Amino acid sequence: MAERVQPDMIQATSAVRTASAQKRSAWGAFLPNLTATSSASDFFSEGASRVDPVTGLVTTGNSTNRSVSTGISASVDLFTGFRRGAELSAARANENAADASLIDARFQQALTTTNQFLDALAAAQLLRVRESSVRRAEEQLKVSVAKLQAGSATRSDSLRSLVTLGSARLDQITTQTDLATAEANLARLIGESGRVRAADDSAFYVMLPAPDTQEIRIEAESKSPQVQSAVSSANAARANVRASRSAYWPTLALSANTGWNGNRANDYNLLNQRQVSLSLRWSIFDRFDRELTIAQREADVDVAEATASDAKRAVEAQLQTRLAELDAAKERIQITGTSVAAATEDLRVQQERYRVGASTIVDVLTSQEALNQAEVDVVNARFDYLRAKAQLEALIGRKL
Repeated sequence: MAERVQPDMIQATSAVRTASAQKRSAWGAFLPNLTATSSASDFFSEGASRVDPVTGLVTTGNSTNRSVSTGISASVDLFTGFRRGAELSAARANENAADASLIDARFQQALTTTNQFLDALAAAQLLRVRESSVRRAEEQLKVSVAKLQAGSATRSDSLRSLVTLGSARLDQITTQTDLATAEANLARLIGESGRVRAADDSAFYVMLPAPDTQEIRIEAESKSPQVQSAVSSANAARANVRASRSAYWPTLALSANTGWNGNRANDYNLLNQRQVSLSLRWSIFDRFDRELTIAQREADVDVAEATASDAKRAVEAQLQTRLAELDAAKERIQITGTSVAAATEDLRVQQERYRVGASTIVDVLTSQEALNQAEVDVVNARFDYLRAKAQLEALIGRKL
């Protein structure tokens, strides 16, 4: 849905169509031009006799001559100094670059949409965590008030429990705002209005086996859409240099035309005329315009080659980062899962100790806050893994 409405995707798709049309035009340069014409005229000559501009016949003075003509002409370039071949190579390279840019745009858009989807889904899960925190704080406040009324706790215990409940509610309100923002942005991204809820799926959280980093590195360097686009652009720049150097060569063109003319004087009897010509044109000196064009296009080649080299290094650097993030996210998922289990048990123990008077409210609230943070951490770790996976897919241009 995002691919259909996002300007970057529409622009990339349009660029592919334009590049395809440019390649077709480059192919067309090898074909002859073909033109058909037809006209009718009413020619009046005052005074002396004159030549009818359409038929080429002499007409008497002070007379009107109506005439018709039709014809067809064709021309073809026989030799252009290898310009057409270079332009065709440039058009092919530009088409490859556009195709690679479209693939890259598609995966970048998928990454943007996935991240926004994950933001909405993470906010929904964090909201459930905040709601659980509020429920635990409310239960603890009830216990503190009950112990205060029974005389087995101080007023400070209930006040601290009340402060903890207030903090939990503030976190809940903030998360509710984050959820509304994430869902509204997701709706905008896919072309909808209002808010769009992210549907959860257990398949999202299945961790992949450890990838073959060497294989992925080779694949990224050779098949990454970013690299492919930059390399194709460099190839197009080199072909443009060859096309500009064709100006040093002569050009040879063949043209032919045939036509039929008639007028009222000969009862519109159409008379044929034909012409075939072969022309050679060689620009000996053009005040260094060719040299300027070549220098400009050679400079474009230097920039394009540097960009292609930098794209390869950038992909390598990003690949190292994404793989490290993926491994770190896996470790955090395991660690935070253990922390949640430990914090849950610790809070249970502290609450029991508090009920029998063997623990203070500070111990209970500390354990409660530790559990809240552990639950937040496990959600963040889970979505850090999903984001790292999506970024790695966008980098290599395929699903893992």
